[in-house]
Amino acid sequence: MSLTVLTSASRLRSSFRLQRIQSHMMSSQVEPEVLMQKVGNAGVITINRPQVLNALNLTIIRQMYPQLKNWENDNEINIVIIKGAGGKAFCAGGDIREVTEAGKVGGSLAQDFFREEYILNNAIGKYKKPYIALIDGITMGGGVGLSVHGRFRVATEKTLFAMPETAIGLFPDVGGGYFLPRLKGKLGLFLALTGFRLKGRDVQRAGVATHFVESKKIPDLEQELVELKSLSADDVSRVLGSYQNLSSLDSDKPFVLESHMADIDRLFSSSSVEGIVQNLKADGSAFAQKQAETLSRMSPTSMKMTYKQLQFGAAMSLQDVLVMEYRLSQACMRGRDFYEGVRAVLVDKDQNPKWNPATLEEVTDEMVEQCFSSLGEKDLTL
Repeated sequence: MSLTVLTSASRLRSSFRLQRIQSHMMSSQVEPEVLMQKVGNAGVITINRPQVLNALNLTIIRQMYPQLKNWENDNEINIVIIKGAGGKAFCAGGDIREVTEAGKVGGSLAQDFFREEYILNNAIGKYKKPYIALIDGITMGGGVGLSVHGRFRVATEKTLFAMPETAIGLFPDVGGGYFLPRLKGKLGLFLALTGFRLKGRDVQRAGVATHFVESKKIPDLEQELVELKSLSADDVSRVLGSYQNLSSLDSDKPFVLESHMADIDRLFSSSSVEGIVQNLKADGSAFAQKQAETLSRMSPTSMKMTYKQLQFGAAMSLQDVLVMEYRLSQACMRGRDFYEGVRAVLVDKDQNPKWNPATLEEVTDEMVEQCFSSLGEKDLTL
């Protein structure tokens, strides 16, 4: 074969390869980050960023909110279903790297993201039509905000729930101050401070999900839901209940924290975070020691903020909690620990944050109270 033919073949292959790359780039550019479709009698939202575990960003928030409002007034839509693409995650949290960068330089995203996310959380919380979150996969942080305030939350054996914010110098936001203190006993405070992970059926047993359905049955469940002719939440409940009854996976296993619930209630009953840590250290059990070790790695400021957030939130409406949490979010943007936590956990991944203040004792009541103070005209309005 002549050199000319070889060279031509090589050029042709290169040309095809370039076309394939360009085609892939174009297709990835036009792939929407959230899909919103009318299917049967349902509005179906699919968070479509599987490559980043469906992390929530401002683009998605800004598309979801008006669509939810439109569907609420659409007589052809009976229910709303929300799910995540890719099979690994419902939504693993907020895409906070951009927020971090904006916060460092005083960019507006540090305000806009939290404000608009909380407005969306509130809209879900007071939605007039049945709102069904299929939390099949990782559901953390911002993903919890998209699901937990809705009427129905369906967990599967793939569900992994956590509010891990104290590990990055934040607090369990998106209405965490509302739903966490309403879980049984001190479970919510335990989950908030430690970031403990609940899996599968345990997400329902804890009260975070309303139903448990095996992952393989979710497509059939969704099909039946979109074909529902009635607007009634009772009908949705009946369908979900029937699928739950068909799902026996792990039903014989006890709740992962069952044997520790009395300990959690006792050890996490204190008038301060310092008191909780003292309780854990004095207890001596393997469980208590493990929790004490976990708390020693968390941001002291975040833990004190979180303790007060849940204390206040227990007696507040969701709206009032979100107004409070917006103030806390902006306090975190002004502080140091959030940026250090993101660096240590998400950027450098050395898992060795240098908190400032470094100890619980150094975080004064005045410092914490300042985080809860009004932002005046910059307060969140719902």
